[in-house]
This record gives sequence, C-alpha cells and structure tokens, in this order.
Amino acid sequence: DECAAMPAPCGNGQTCEDPDKASNKLHDFVCTCDSDMSIKKVDGPATCDKDECSSNPCGMGQTCNDPMKTVGSIGDFTCECANGVKTTGAAAVCENDECAAMPSPCGANQMCEDPNKAADKLHDFVCTCNSDMSIKKVDGPATCDKDECSSNPCGMGQTCNDPTQTVNSIGDFTCTCANGVVATGAAAICETDECAAMPSPCGADQTCTDPNKAADKLHDFECACNSDMSIKKVDGPATCDKDECSSNPCGMGQTCNDPTKSVNSIGDFTCECANGVKATGAAATCEMDECAVMPSPCGA
Repeated sequence: DECAAMPAPCGNGQTCEDPDKASNKLHDFVCTCDSDMSIKKVDGPATCDKDECSSNPCGMGQTCNDPMKTVGSIGDFTCECANGVKTTGAAAVCENDECAAMPSPCGANQMCEDPNKAADKLHDFVCTCNSDMSIKKVDGPATCDKDECSSNPCGMGQTCNDPTQTVNSIGDFTCTCANGVVATGAAAICETDECAAMPSPCGADQTCTDPNKAADKLHDFECACNSDMSIKKVDGPATCDKDECSSNPCGMGQTCNDPTKSVNSIGDFTCECANGVKATGAAATCEMDECAVMPSPCGA
C-alpha cells in the first residue's frame, strides 16, 4: 500500500488512495485535495491550493482577495478600487471619464466635465456651453443655442437678426423694416400715419397729409387749409383764417368787412362810412371840410 508510507506521499491536506496494492502495481496511488475532492493527481501530491492574488492580477492601487485559493476555483479572486468599485476575476476599472468618449457626449461647442470618474458613477458628466458658461446640463448636451428668428417673430417684410442665439439672451433679436426702422425684441412698426389719429392733428376744415409714414419719421405731417390750399403748416394746424376786422382797424362810426378772412388776403378788409364813403385796407375818410384847408380857399 503505497499510501501507508511515512511521510504520506500526498502530504498534508490530501487523501491518499492506492486502488491496487499489488506489489507489482506501483505509482498508481491517487492524491485527492481535502479542500476540493474533484482535484486529484496520480503518483504524487495534487496541486490543491492556488492563491491567484500572488501574481498581482489587480495591479497597482487595487486590493486583491482570493477567498478559496484552490485550483478548482480559478477566477474567483476580486479586485477592489480605493473608491469601492469591485470586479471579480479581473482588474477593476476604477475610473471612467465619460468625457473621454469620442465623439464627445456634449457635442461640438460645449465643454465636458466628469466630476466623479468612478466606474460606478456614470451619467454625472456636465456639459457647459462655450457661448455662455452659465448654461449647463447633466448627462447630455446643454441647450446652448436658440435662434429666435426661426419662429419669424418680425413677420412679413422685415429682416430678423439674432446676434447671440443663446437661451440666456432671449429678446435680443432685432426686426428691421425696409425703410430702416429697427425694433428690439418685437416686430417693428414700419409705418405710422400721423394723419390717421383721431381727432385729426390738423383740426377741422384742414386737410392732413403724412408724406413719410415710417415709424421713425414723426412730426412731418402737413396741414393745408381747405379755404386756401396754398396755406400749409408742418407738424400742426395751419393758420387759415384771420378776421382783420377783429382789431377794429376802421375806428368808431365805420363799418368793417373782411370778405375772405384768410391769412393770404391781408389788407382786403373795407371800411365804410355812414355816408357811403368806403376805403379798402384802411379807415375811410368820411367827411372833409373844404373850408378848413389853409390857406382858406376863399382868400383873405
């Protein structure tokens, strides 16, 4: 019985069995690991134990642990990172910089930052707009750009321009009319007819004309007298009527008459005496005492 030899041919921690104890049947004994009965070897000790950590499979900075240390449990060792990330049977991926991916998860014109690169800390990367560093988003591209002109806020016939196109500059678009009128943040008022105001800026009995209805061309409307279209005034009612008799130019005892009462007919008033004597543009000479002249028309 080869297993009866001392010391035991299998050594400690193994069971020896000699299936054929005939004297001419040597080197057929079997050694079986007590720790794993499936591990056997004929004619010598089996290799029962194997500390997989002895070969430093985890590398620097990781803790290796082989709980079984048997050749029947190869691959059960664990590698654990300082941040707690653990992998079985291979070195752990302690860090995973999500921003290192190609293409960048933030896309073009954005800065990517991964604050925690632990392999089990995914989806925490931050995307920041290069155009406006205050605009950020976690786990995906930020919405940096917004072209306000895309919704046609100015309407037909106006040119829209959004100089910044960022979500933090809403309302900075401009609308420009064909005549050059510009408004910021809203459609421009390209035309405004000052004569359309109620009541009319010219008042009654005058015709109002606005030659340039551009919104930035105000105070250019013109008032023309209906009684005399040659009488005009810009940016306010014209002085159409003037009753020259109102200042009593004829004096006491004479009748004054201004037939046109227009500022373009100054001097057409008449003064008429009770005896019918009439003068235009001045008081009439109603009486004349011929004897009052000097020298006397009768002589000395």
